[in-house]
Amino acid sequence: MLKLFQYNWQVRDDWFTWCEDVPEEDLLKIRVGGVGSVLYTLFHIVDVEYSWICGLQGKPEPEEPPFETYDSLSKVRDLASQYHKEVESFLTSWTNEMEYRKLTETDSNGETVSFRHGEIMRHVIAHEIHHIGQLSVWSREIGRKPVTANLIDRGLYE
Repeated sequence: MLKLFQYNWQVRDDWFTWCEDVPEEDLLKIRVGGVGSVLYTLFHIVDVEYSWICGLQGKPEPEEPPFETYDSLSKVRDLASQYHKEVESFLTSWTNEMEYRKLTETDSNGETVSFRHGEIMRHVIAHEIHHIGQLSVWSREIGRKPVTANLIDRGLYE
């Protein structure tokens, strides 16, 4: 599982680099589909990953920081770097027994729901991949080649 998180982090870093050459107005422009803009999508990916990992650690779910505080590429990168240390530390301590632990919480309808930790981990991986696909579509809309999402040749399995 760690390898797929490392894959997501590599692709995310590639997107951060890709953003360096894109005018800020294109990064902040609200797009059709997804959660909004290119930059907000990267912010959202970082925030969701961290929130779920906090939940798995038994920490209270952090409140989503206001995007207005992180509305530049450098600020979103800094937030990602800040959260990454804790997420990576949790992932490197992952054991097979953690796979079946349950996280129980109350959903937005007031219902109690439970999820296995392994299911949540895979959801977090798939969530980022889903949004990376949206970024790829938007990159083509502004006439730029998207970041490759290829897992092969990233050096993860050498």
